[in-house]
Amino acid sequence: MIINTTPLAGVFVVQTAAKRDARGSFERLFCDKELEPVIQHRSIRQINYSVNIQSGATRGLHYQNVPDAEMKLVRCLKGRVWDVALDLRFGSATFLQWFAHELTPGGSDMMVIPEGVAHGFQTLESDSHLLYLHTAYYSPSSESAVAWNDPRLAITWPSEPSEISDRDRQHPFLPVDYKGVVL
Repeated sequence: MIINTTPLAGVFVVQTAAKRDARGSFERLFCDKELEPVIQHRSIRQINYSVNIQSGATRGLHYQNVPDAEMKLVRCLKGRVWDVALDLRFGSATFLQWFAHELTPGGSDMMVIPEGVAHGFQTLESDSHLLYLHTAYYSPSSESAVAWNDPRLAITWPSEPSEISDRDRQHPFLPVDYKGVVL
């Protein structure tokens, strides 16, 4: 596994390599020993699978507050997605900045999104599938989100969203005096 840093502190793109032969391929998707510099003391608590039918479907920008803040490790198993991380950590040098990376199965990349960083994505192909590894259990009372189209954030989405859930349409813009997530 190759761990690549990004412009956002604590956000990584991890590359893995498939071993291929006449039978097909084999690829290690997760190894806590190799990812120790990234996940440190954390453990995987939950694994989720997201299937997205239409190209242009947009989800997010989601995160969980303390005490249920979580690190997410996100991988595309089928299709293509534009994966977005938004730094909401008060005091961070990259506070309110975002980073995006295209995830594909062939690219063998995994985006690592730490606590205090919101996550969202847009599908670039129909029938795109994502695998999420979480370091905390889902807690509805700790869930928060920011509007995907907040003009203050100026996130560059690849296309106009074609599908957004009613829930994601109702996420608020950040207030002008937003101080961030305190961890």
